[in-house]
Amino acid sequence: MQVNNPLYKNQGIHLIINIFTVEKGITKVLLIKRSNEPYKDYWALPGGALYNNEDLENGLKRELKEKTGIENIRLNLVNVYGKINRSPVFRMVAISYIGVIDSNRVNILKETLKTSNADWFNINNIPNLAYDHNEILNDALETLKEKIFETDILKNLFNKEFTLPELQKVYETILNKTFDRRNFRKKLINDGVIEDTNKVINFEGKKPAKLYKFK
Repeated sequence: MQVNNPLYKNQGIHLIINIFTVEKGITKVLLIKRSNEPYKDYWALPGGALYNNEDLENGLKRELKEKTGIENIRLNLVNVYGKINRSPVFRMVAISYIGVIDSNRVNILKETLKTSNADWFNINNIPNLAYDHNEILNDALETLKEKIFETDILKNLFNKEFTLPELQKVYETILNKTFDRRNFRKKLINDGVIEDTNKVINFEGKKPAKLYKFK
């Protein structure tokens, strides 16, 4: 490696964060509105450039807090995007992450130094986003659909314990399909995603429902 080679110069790293939630049976993603060029007044996924004095984890935490106010959310790697012209400024490689959160438990910053708005968007009604964020979002959504049957990525959507109908409704919303209740329960337990707490919750006028939790 020749550090003086001009081909190494003017490159950077974008950290892009896809944060999903489910509201009243609708899967939504958090978008911010840019107030600076390039792509001023465009909606975009939260994120920004990594500083050269921070690692990826610290950069993610900083960008997420600065652009949305959100803290303490687990993020999972999705993909890397390296098209030469994905940024009009100079070469920027993007690293995409995914997270899930209960939108009712967070207060989103509506305006920051670099954003003029922030809101939750129905994934079926996404505008033309800045950069290549439409492509990044589509990939993140597919990753979410894969991970909900393999991991506890939906954990932040619930309190510690939940009923099976509550969980099944979220799965059906994200995947846009319906499941047989018995088969749904059997699959998640056999796959080691959830476990029975041996507790029940009583609903007035209804049969008590079993409580489960993520392993």
